Amino acid sequence: MAEPVPLWLDCDPGHDDAFAILLAAYHPGIRLLGISTVHGNAPLDKTTRNARSVLAAIGKHNEIAVYPGAAQALHRPPVHATDIHGESGLDGTFLLPQPPPPPPFQKQMTAVEAMAEALRACAPGSVWIAATGALTNVAALFAAHPDLKAHVKGVSVMGGSVGNGFTPAVMGVVDGVPRVGNYTQWAEFNVLIDPEAAEAILSDPVLAAKTTLIPLDLTHLVLATQEVQDMLLHGPPLEEGKGTAESERKRQGRGKSDLRVMLVELVNFFASTYRDVFGIIEGPPLHDPLAVAAILTGTKYEIPFYDYDPKSAEGPSRRERFAVKVVTEGTLEDARVNGVQTGRTIVTLLPPGSEGVRIPRGLDIPLFWRVIEECCEKADEVNTKILTKSASS
Repeated sequence: MAEPVPLWLDCDPGHDDAFAILLAAYHPGIRLLGISTVHGNAPLDKTTRNARSVLAAIGKHNEIAVYPGAAQALHRPPVHATDIHGESGLDGTFLLPQPPPPPPFQKQMTAVEAMAEALRACAPGSVWIAATGALTNVAALFAAHPDLKAHVKGVSVMGGSVGNGFTPAVMGVVDGVPRVGNYTQWAEFNVLIDPEAAEAILSDPVLAAKTTLIPLDLTHLVLATQEVQDMLLHGPPLEEGKGTAESERKRQGRGKSDLRVMLVELVNFFASTYRDVFGIIEGPPLHDPLAVAAILTGTKYEIPFYDYDPKSAEGPSRRERFAVKVVTEGTLEDARVNGVQTGRTIVTLLPPGSEGVRIPRGLDIPLFWRVIEECCEKADEVNTKILTKSASS
């Protein structure tokens, strides 16, 4: 039997980070080594608190350690998306547990050193990093331990945006001009708040060839429609004629578990933002777990991601790789007020056969959602055992 893919998750929970943690912790093809937190959706103390709370919600708080990382960018003051994610970073639900204390095995060390130790404990060419927030911690890791660039198998990043019809996704319009980014006209939030860190990863010749970039152009295709939300709440739909009156009644109820209700509440928290700002009306997109799902490429659990242009004559036979340049000039105020392209990811298609950043244009979306639901089911089973044990003790 193939070994699960070892993964270190660097995140800034964050509503969709909760789904990334769920997927990383429960997918049978992934072995989650640990979590580091970073500034971003909320201040570092809150993203760290949220990561521990999410682990408690899914019953993994005694198995996975959380190490707080950078509280601000490499060379810039911190920026937080509290206008999107609320003051806590996870507003919108009352079902999130209080954060438990760290597990007893957690060591007293920095996030960068914890990451380095965990990566070195894995065989060369086997371990991945998935980053779903600013790339500050990841850039600091490779700056402090440059030998790990050759050691890791890959880095999967949720960040950036391409624009210009890279996918059919709805990106929105600002003042009559098609939008490229989300936090500004041109830039996606994770890259914008530490563009120097993103540039350090995406321009590095060793790391670029190992990096998968999951941009807004892709995540805006993966929408939590009403059908998806019903599946997350109640499980997969029953085959026609297979359901009883009782099972149908349950499917009309609140949801199979508090965890499922919590996750759907989280995913709906910023649905109005995506409807009003981006024009996405079918349901809010889910960004961060795609960076986790992408590490399964080449395994028996692969969720297919499509790294070719379906509009080109070559189609699937033309594997695409890209050079990515991050605009580091300018400040956040320049970007938000004056239209400066700070944080923009400028993407150039490389000649056939070249190695560079992998930027998928699509994926098997129904399979992705089914896998998320399967992870919910596994978490429900663990939580039931925990509650049963607590009640009997």
